[in-house]
Amino acid sequence: MGNLYVFDHPLIQHKLTYIRDKNTGTKEFRELVDEVAALMAYEITRDMPLREVEVETPITRAKCKVLAGKKIGLVPILRAGLGMVDGILKLIPTAKVGHLGMYRDPVTLEPVKYYSKMPSDIGERDLILIDPMLATGGSATAGISALKDIGARNIKLMCLIAAEAGIERVQKEHGDVDIYVAAVDPELNEKSYIVPGLGDAGDRLFGTK
Repeated sequence: MGNLYVFDHPLIQHKLTYIRDKNTGTKEFRELVDEVAALMAYEITRDMPLREVEVETPITRAKCKVLAGKKIGLVPILRAGLGMVDGILKLIPTAKVGHLGMYRDPVTLEPVKYYSKMPSDIGERDLILIDPMLATGGSATAGISALKDIGARNIKLMCLIAAEAGIERVQKEHGDVDIYVAAVDPELNEKSYIVPGLGDAGDRLFGTK
């Protein structure tokens, strides 16, 4: 069973407060999301394996650690997921970035995939699927399925805010995927928005409605 990780770091919680605030403008909202994504990436990568190498310092030779194991791949779900990518790349600049486009069918409310462009070696990478809001879990579960269908084997899900219903759906349909969030909110409204949430992440990131 995949695990749920809720980050209670003071810096993350402080910045998340202003992300939620409806009076936070587009520029500041975008910067805050970028900063929180970087802080979350620091925690998500805590279990990355290391190997020992020897380097020559200005004083002598020393045994040190470098990253080992699989390479990293980032997959934002368009369009809101794009707002978190740069923050992660600041810590992992060598990560490759795939893109997964989805929209919600207005009748069924289920996600429909319209675009997918991935690194050719996706099966060899540890993937972080990125979507700021985990509401019903429809987009996340569809995104995970799409990645698995093309050979992905190790996937983590990264979100700013998750509703309990979305967490339960991901855990039920993809029990092998760990979920990383900055906050868990209790419910969804009649339009499937997270309550209290932060509104529409894509609109607030890009200044659209």
